[in-house]
Amino acid sequence: MRPAGTTPEPDAPTHSGLTALAEVACRYRADEIRPEDLPMIAAEALAAGLDTPTLCELAGWPRTADAHDIRTAFEQALSESGIELPDPQLARRHALRRLAARLVAGEIGPADLTTDDWWETEAETAEERSFVELIPQCVCCLEYTSRLDQQTWAAELRTAALALTSSAPVGPGC
Repeated sequence: MRPAGTTPEPDAPTHSGLTALAEVACRYRADEIRPEDLPMIAAEALAAGLDTPTLCELAGWPRTADAHDIRTAFEQALSESGIELPDPQLARRHALRRLAARLVAGEIGPADLTTDDWWETEAETAEERSFVELIPQCVCCLEYTSRLDQQTWAAELRTAALALTSSAPVGPGC
């Protein structure tokens, strides 16, 4: 109970908004977020308690605004919020972890991993390398690039994904 006459402490909407916006910055840098989605993300950040001039401006833009202008405004809003864009490679490594987590959770199947260039990711940890080495360039390449049948490959891929998601996080969180 707070003493009479004192104001309640806020529920830290700015802190939670900053955390959410920092994660969006990481996903944006890893090319997981399309520019046309950024105005709505800006509006959500405002609702979470963040308030910067460019964030307010971006929140009012239509999805059809010029993608370059949207990107520029979003990056300015991040700067005004004190959020730095992560290094692209670090963002990609975090995206790899999110992908592994989705595989472990059953949200995606092993064949879904071949839809992007994950095999090109510069893995730095043993867990990342084990996971990335099992991702073929495309589904049809699986027969040619893997010494395993598809069932064994899928099991090893899930094991590697679990090891990756259980390992220590890399760099600044996002």
